[in-house]
Amino acid sequence: MRKLIVAGNWKMNGTKQLAADMVHALKETSLPADVSVVVFPPSILVGSFVDCSGCKTGIQNINSEPSGAYTGELSASMVKEAGCSYVLVGHSERRSLFGEQDDVVAAKVKAAVDNGLMPMLCVGETLEQREAGDYLAVIKSQVVLGLSRLSIAELEKVTLAYEPVWAIGTGRTATPEQAQNVHASVREVLAEEYSRKVADEMSILYGGSVNAKSAGALFAQPDIDGGLVGGASLKVNEFLTICSAAADNV
Repeated sequence: MRKLIVAGNWKMNGTKQLAADMVHALKETSLPADVSVVVFPPSILVGSFVDCSGCKTGIQNINSEPSGAYTGELSASMVKEAGCSYVLVGHSERRSLFGEQDDVVAAKVKAAVDNGLMPMLCVGETLEQREAGDYLAVIKSQVVLGLSRLSIAELEKVTLAYEPVWAIGTGRTATPEQAQNVHASVREVLAEEYSRKVADEMSILYGGSVNAKSAGALFAQPDIDGGLVGGASLKVNEFLTICSAAADNV
């Protein structure tokens, strides 16, 4: 059975006080064993979360190289040593703002797995691609290329996150039916490219302005295994409500 995951991506937001408040709230929250919570704070706040019993800690970015003259970058081994379990890879903002192409994404996914991290590979289409009608082909390409350096056995370390770019930070959310359609299509891509076992066991999250109001209906869909939450993950009570929505669908 696939695990439900609620992940909070703080992006370049947050303070030590917010981190302390979130850690305290998560420690006091009881969730079913089948629901995992992951928080991706800015790297400078990672230390606040690594000992939190209520969540796992992720980093928002890594460099694919093991070491070197890459000022401002973090290697996968450094992140692992700092106590992180997950790393975001291929987020639309990394692709659009920092020019990360699929080959860079694939290298980061491989570096993460090689160093004992679990990559959360983000895929999704722009508004133009959706309106052109070729968005499923775009997403398929991102999935296949992003996973291209992994063996079948290594795929069990990966979580996918579908994030329609047109719904990130805009307040717009794909309908549960629209999101389910893409998630089901991604699962079929996994079955065709790898195996039905891989498809059935890989968690696929929805990310696109997930909030307390939309979470329940999204998580009730058969192929949506939780959410990658942006702005709402910076509000302690709302994030806990979203986590509870996942628990309601176990």
